[in-house]
Amino acid sequence: QVQLVESGGGLVQAAGSLTLSCTVSGSMFSLTTGWYPQAPGNERELVADFTSAGITNYADSVKGRFTISRDNFKNTVYLQMNSLKPEDTAVYYCSARRRFETIVAYWGQGTQVTVSS
Repeated sequence: QVQLVESGGGLVQAAGSLTLSCTVSGSMFSLTTGWYPQAPGNERELVADFTSAGITNYADSVKGRFTISRDNFKNTVYLQMNSLKPEDTAVYYCSARRRFETIVAYWGQGTQVTVSS
């Protein structure tokens, strides 16, 4: 069973930085992991993922500001967020999907990120 637990959220000023962590219980070598923020009233949207092949992808809204990485030995996924904007405010969910599948198979509980102006 794969379990995801996020941490690292908090309140930061605009233009500040924050790093989120997602600890994965179980092997993630064959998983694509990603980060989905969800603002109030909105659907979860993918902003960054890290494929099982080692490829990273970013939404245009965060490109150049956010960096996703992961340490397979520590079973941890990270999201380094720089130059934060108030519109980045959301609950950030860590996710994982299996290779060749498009549906997210596992979700974390979410961690709140609030960017003040």
